[in-house]
Amino acid sequence: MWKYAYQVPENKKIRVIVHTDCKNEADDQFALAHHLMTPKFDVRGIVAGHFCKNPQEYGEENTAKASYDEVIRMMELMGIEGEYPVALGASKGMEDEQTPVESEGARFIIEEALKVDERPLYIACQGAVTDVASALLICPEIAERITIIWIGGAAYPNGGFEFNLMMDIHAANVIFASKAELWQIPMDVYKQFGVSLAELQLKVHPCGKVGKYLFEQLEEFNHKAAVYNMAWPHGEVWGLGDQATVAVLMEELEKVSYEMIPAPRVADDMTYIHGQDYRKIRLYKTAEVRLTLEDFFAKLAINFG
Repeated sequence: MWKYAYQVPENKKIRVIVHTDCKNEADDQFALAHHLMTPKFDVRGIVAGHFCKNPQEYGEENTAKASYDEVIRMMELMGIEGEYPVALGASKGMEDEQTPVESEGARFIIEEALKVDERPLYIACQGAVTDVASALLICPEIAERITIIWIGGAAYPNGGFEFNLMMDIHAANVIFASKAELWQIPMDVYKQFGVSLAELQLKVHPCGKVGKYLFEQLEEFNHKAAVYNMAWPHGEVWGLGDQATVAVLMEELEKVSYEMIPAPRVADDMTYIHGQDYRKIRLYKTAEVRLTLEDFFAKLAINFG
């Protein structure tokens, strides 16, 4: 499928489900393409997540469907339509911490987690964690079979407002309290993945239909945000924060990039409540930004340049 002059040994490949709120803004598409172009990742499928508290023109009940349609569009632009199953996630967040939201996405996670496979299953969550939390509530036995990688939560130790956490605080508390292995990449880490629009014009735009689309939809969203006089984005730079899910699965830094801490709870104001009797989670302190972004640019050029 891809044009690499190398092969990844079979025993180094890992199972991954990509969970993406792919139409929320403009960096999710970059991360989705990167996951799919990475031969180390045996992508078992993609779950399209909601962004119901930032519905934009799609309407509160339709954001997951907007993400689903965008995933399909990206696969068509990459010439890989039909190569991966795509499941529709929940249309909204959880009402409390006990009641799951039924969805194709949650059921897909359960089905893949229960398969007989010696390899661990990583869920790369790039938005709200409604679907993985719901999967854990519906089928608690999958907790020991999955590792959740989540771009979410504000900086430690205090926490505070963060977009992905805002989408479903209940779901975040479910995964914090669960027995599932959790790798959290908070906002102060994923914000390190900064790029300029000039860099994207040079390295992304020339790379076929998908490169052209990636650049132009980001530039378009830049102006869309400006209409609402938002403080972010800043005009000529962008954050490809969702690429951090790729970074931690490929990383060379290993244990120097994270620490193990007891999982907190999250208050209604999105601050962390420490001192819980939960298992420890992996909290990332830094990530391989240069390696990850250059890897993405190289893969895009090799396959579509």
